[in-house]
Amino acid sequence: MRESVSRRGFLRLGAATAAGVVASSALAACGGGSAAPAAKAQGLTIKLPTYTPPAGTLTPDLPGSPTGVPEGYFTYPDKLFKAVAKPPMSGGTVKIAVQTFLPPPPGRAENPAWQEVEKRLGGTADVQAVSSDDWPTKFNTMVAGGTLPDMFTYIQSQGVNNLPAFAASQCTDLTALLGGDAVKEYPNLAAIPQVFWKQGIVGGKLYGIPIPRNMVGGLGFYRADMFAKAGVTDLAQISDMDRLFELLKEVTRPKDNQWGVLTMVGGGYGLSIFSQLFGAPNAWRLENGRLVHAIETEEYKAAVEYVRKLREAGVIYPGSEGFDGLKRKNEFNSGHAAMVYDGLPAYLGPTGYLQTSKKIDPTADPRPLTPVGPKAKAFLNNIVVSITMLKKSDEQRAKELLRVADFFASPFGSEEYTLFTYGLEGTDHTRDAKGAPVLTEQGGRDTAVPWKFVAAPTQALFDSSSKEAVKIMHDAIGKMIAVGVEDPTVGLYSPANENKYESLYTMRTDRVTSIVAGRAPLSDLDKLVKDWRAQGGDQARAEFEEALKQSPKAG
Repeated sequence: MRESVSRRGFLRLGAATAAGVVASSALAACGGGSAAPAAKAQGLTIKLPTYTPPAGTLTPDLPGSPTGVPEGYFTYPDKLFKAVAKPPMSGGTVKIAVQTFLPPPPGRAENPAWQEVEKRLGGTADVQAVSSDDWPTKFNTMVAGGTLPDMFTYIQSQGVNNLPAFAASQCTDLTALLGGDAVKEYPNLAAIPQVFWKQGIVGGKLYGIPIPRNMVGGLGFYRADMFAKAGVTDLAQISDMDRLFELLKEVTRPKDNQWGVLTMVGGGYGLSIFSQLFGAPNAWRLENGRLVHAIETEEYKAAVEYVRKLREAGVIYPGSEGFDGLKRKNEFNSGHAAMVYDGLPAYLGPTGYLQTSKKIDPTADPRPLTPVGPKAKAFLNNIVVSITMLKKSDEQRAKELLRVADFFASPFGSEEYTLFTYGLEGTDHTRDAKGAPVLTEQGGRDTAVPWKFVAAPTQALFDSSSKEAVKIMHDAIGKMIAVGVEDPTVGLYSPANENKYESLYTMRTDRVTSIVAGRAPLSDLDKLVKDWRAQGGDQARAEFEEALKQSPKAG
């Protein structure tokens, strides 16, 4: 049941990008490359950066689409193109602090890839790479001590009690510098579609440079080979949720150590999958000017009841609620369950679900689950990893920092992207028989500098180990985006939501898990809604609705 996106629109990072794999983000889910439509937030109307597709780059094997389907590539280009015409700096230093999910990299003196990055940057990059566990403490220490660097990560869990006030006092307002056609001064940033820029709106102004990720977190994965043995060779054959229930019962064979569903880490028994299949809201739903939270809806209640019945029917792998992430993956890859929840990037690469399961059983056929049944939706809840904010400065310095961001946003197949991702050829990576970069042992260390969290392009679909994986993912993401739903509170600020999000989330998770587990009756869901409203839910709703009222109609 754990939500993968914050109610404020910023994501926690899920699966890391494997060597030779680019996790999918997306093209524009709104608009093309012409006039930038207004973005409404907190009583202001601003122009988002005009989306301008990159010119003269690569031709994808699988095209993207205006609805957000990513471009797909079967091979890594032999001939790289240059994405930045000249160094963005003319000497000097840029100070950067970003979170990382990797071990500390070698310092500049021992890191030839870092040295090459600075050569192309035209200045010194002082990078503080802070582990994700330590990042909130480090960030708040920098704020309290007045030591914010030039560029820094902002994520939902950093403890800022009043984000609009913080942004106004400490950060550079990017609205005029990047809004509308102004972004064309930075071609790689202009190639980031507007759906990603929405995530950087704070208090009605643009403060954040997005770090794009998948548009959708997904509905998890299923074993098509196990479904086929039960008579379902195409998900389109699953006409409704009753048919899915029967199918999951059919594939459950305890004597063979095989069940229908593995539970999620953190509780919920896979509710994240089924709340989407029942058409529950992506956090909130806007109905005639009033916000309705997911837990208040009949769709959500139906999903909870459904998962409880799955457990009662013995379909859910007993004890799997106690599995850690590795154990859960191993059990699914070994064919002990037909469905599992995990983020879409976990499918790709030599350690992804497809390749790993086939090493165990060549007939295995794991695939991303796509919406089934008449009410199914997919949450557009995996839009960015984080945003990068700039410390308040004068216009000249701000433009230099935006050139730096543009440099790090160089797209797939460019010299710069390849340097950030794979380091120097011959030292940090070599090319395999298919021409794909493969990190050396040194490259694994040198490329641990988290350049991709300073700024980043929309990520193309590429998997050096499997053309089939790229095709499957491309198709699945297209199907999910077609029925995708957004959270209408993205870009709006609620102090109550900011301050009480974690406590309300924990209360929901614990109590819904108890209901599904049979420790509490289904009727306790009504009591949960009442308590949620009293302990901050209604206050957050009122604040979000007030922000919506202040937002003018789009012209």
